[in-house]
Amino acid sequence: MSTKVDHNSPASEKVKTFPHVPGVYLMKDSAERVIYIGKAKDLRHRAGSYFHKSALEDARTAPLIPEIADIDYIQTESEVDALLLEARLIKDIQPKFNRDLKDSKTFPYLQIRIREPFPRVEVTRIPKDQGVKLFGPFTKSGDLHGAILTLQKIFKFRTCTLDIRPNDERWRWFRPCVLHSIHQCSAPCHYRITAEEYRKNIYRLIRVLDGKKKSLLSELNREMKLAAAEQRYEAAAELRDQIHDLSTLDQRGHVETHLQPELFAVDPRRGVWDLKKVFKLEKIPRIIEGIDIAHLGGSDMVASLVRFIDGLPFKPGYRRYKIKSVSGIHDVACIAEVVMRRFSHTEMDQPVPDILLIDGGKGQLNAALAALEHAPQRPGLILALAEQKEEIFAPDQEESITLSRRSFALRLLQYVRDEAHRFAQHYHHLLRQKRFLPEE
Repeated sequence: MSTKVDHNSPASEKVKTFPHVPGVYLMKDSAERVIYIGKAKDLRHRAGSYFHKSALEDARTAPLIPEIADIDYIQTESEVDALLLEARLIKDIQPKFNRDLKDSKTFPYLQIRIREPFPRVEVTRIPKDQGVKLFGPFTKSGDLHGAILTLQKIFKFRTCTLDIRPNDERWRWFRPCVLHSIHQCSAPCHYRITAEEYRKNIYRLIRVLDGKKKSLLSELNREMKLAAAEQRYEAAAELRDQIHDLSTLDQRGHVETHLQPELFAVDPRRGVWDLKKVFKLEKIPRIIEGIDIAHLGGSDMVASLVRFIDGLPFKPGYRRYKIKSVSGIHDVACIAEVVMRRFSHTEMDQPVPDILLIDGGKGQLNAALAALEHAPQRPGLILALAEQKEEIFAPDQEESITLSRRSFALRLLQYVRDEAHRFAQHYHHLLRQKRFLPEE
């Protein structure tokens, strides 16, 4: 058997014709048996990477490469569709080189607890045998979490662990969580939706997960027209929005739009639990926002604000700021301006973070605290993280806090800080690029 990559093989030539779109690729051996299935946001780029020398040198892919005799693809409308199709095909075909995924119990599943009055949707590595609708296994938990966040914006299902029962009066006084305020959950915990309507959305979600999105869209269109004809305009508008969001899933269905799991080596839930413990908080910090400043020699001063929910990036909540009141290199003053703008009266419709993280040291922290003295709202806890020694500065503490480099709390704060830095630098780069482009 050859141990060299054949750059002129029929498969390597064929992959050069693949489109630059999301989809699933199927690798076959000389007997035309499917031996491996993978997903991609760019079919040509991802499938083509197997015909590079580095693939043969990688222990994970080296056994596969010599057996590839042919390769095909199935185009999908979005990365989310590709993720779901990959899981279904692996389960049905059970390819030779997907054996670890097929046999192992440690890979993530999407589990819907269908016997609950308001079925919850969750990711689990230990699926239940009864009372659930199960999808998977999936190759990466990060991608699965991203897909769930995307689909949750459409179907507004719950992912919490609350035991919600119909006609239980205590839930009428329950305050819905932040996911409801950002239109990501229909809040069955406060009876904002009936069990019947909620189950309709779960049924529609299952249709999508089963690969029946097209037939669901036809069904939703019929329901919308009927609701409009019966003058149930609110119901018709909700159906219209679901149809639009499902039809444009290719524009919103990029899993990295919501999270970048490769940057975070541990379960983000461990991170938020550890933050609660380290800083003796009354509740788990569900919303964390991070602020960073970017400039080049004092020019094009900009700032970024990133928002994390339950330890994962929530990119629809990201914000960018052009610094208005500061000239020259003065990061501390820039921090004060951004914090003042973020927590001003004009931002009252935004959820208040449980933790606000500032990139910097004690000077940046004090600037943020001063800016919040007369603000109409303020975060639960303000922290600053200094990059050089990874020291954490907190209000009313003279000495910095140094956590173990293996601390889940530190890793999550580093993730927020680094993401704020990346987003600020990206915005700064865009502005500089625009400034130096010649006018047409």
